[in-house]
Amino acid sequence: MKKKIKKIYYKKLVRDKIPQRIKEAGGRYAVKLLKDGDFQKELLRKVEEEAGGLANAKTRGEVVSELGDTLDVVYEIKRTFQISDKELIESRAKEEGRKGGFKKKIFLVWAEDTGYKTNERKGKQK
Repeated sequence: MKKKIKKIYYKKLVRDKIPQRIKEAGGRYAVKLLKDGDFQKELLRKVEEEAGGLANAKTRGEVVSELGDTLDVVYEIKRTFQISDKELIESRAKEEGRKGGFKKKIFLVWAEDTGYKTNERKGKQK
């Protein structure tokens, strides 16, 4: 009797060689090629996935590996959205001038809600 293999539905952007690696391992798969707009949307989701891997890294080696994965996606976003090095450098300098960098190692424990907008989800009230 043939063993039934369970399908795992990923529904995410993967690197170019992943389907071939699945095939070489004896697996079957289904893929679709994305149009530019969908590809851009999925790249922006992918950077969040890769950054999550970076956030969960435990060793220096894992940090290096996950940072490389994250940068690959960032570089592809830069290429796909046609962002020049100059634009990126200027944007980083502007944000650092406005918000500062991370050299002081400041960890915000709490703040009163003044309506300040941040990329972070609001924390829990205590």
